Amino acid sequence: MSKLEALILGMIQGLTEFLPISSTGHLYIGRKAFGLEDAGLFLDTMLHLGTLLAVLVVYQKELLHMIRHPFSRLSLILIIGTIPAVIIGFSFEDYFDRISTTGSTIGWEFLITGLVMYIADGVKDGYKKLEDLTYTDAFVIGSFQAAAIFPALSRSGLTIAAGLFRKLDRQTAAYFSFLLSTPAILGGLLIKGKDLFSGHVEAVSLPALMVGTAASAVFGYIAIVAMINFLKNRSLKIFSYYVWGLGILILVLQWAGIF
Repeated sequence: MSKLEALILGMIQGLTEFLPISSTGHLYIGRKAFGLEDAGLFLDTMLHLGTLLAVLVVYQKELLHMIRHPFSRLSLILIIGTIPAVIIGFSFEDYFDRISTTGSTIGWEFLITGLVMYIADGVKDGYKKLEDLTYTDAFVIGSFQAAAIFPALSRSGLTIAAGLFRKLDRQTAAYFSFLLSTPAILGGLLIKGKDLFSGHVEAVSLPALMVGTAASAVFGYIAIVAMINFLKNRSLKIFSYYVWGLGILILVLQWAGIF
């Protein structure tokens, strides 16, 4: 893998992890376009490490508060919001690994992501801020996050939509969605780390790894800040149109035997 390919994959991971268009789905497409379907578990892990670094920078104040006060209300809300993904992830890990590898369902998943966001965007503007978030809200949003374990169901798209359904205001829905991604990304890294030590690691050059990780972190940071500001007064529908178009294109290419 070249440094340019690693850079592009890092940009894709960073942007699409937090824009509501599915990072896993886009990485699958990017790898296929470069002929890098087996780009390496180590690279995948480092790209996710990059997005984790972006979240840690943006939410350093909140995360430091939770470290100092592990039983605070915000800590409990994050724990409750993470429980559904933990249950689904461990219960169906092998199944989701299979469909992520084949990519057979991603066209339909892009279409579903677009539909959920389109419906959520039509919900009357909410009023809840982060301090108004209830444990029920956290569990419902976390359940949407658990559904996003399918490769092209956007985690950020579904959790932002769930926040809007639960009457969070638009900025708070995005803000909590990205904060909730912290344990999800960290958990994914731990699982991948376990696989790394199994010895099944493809060789990727250190310079390519560094470039990909840095790009993922930088563009992840940009995406988080941009998306929170974007939702102040703009619609999610533009993302719905994009993933609908992409989903239809993939289904056509799969039907034609090209993809």
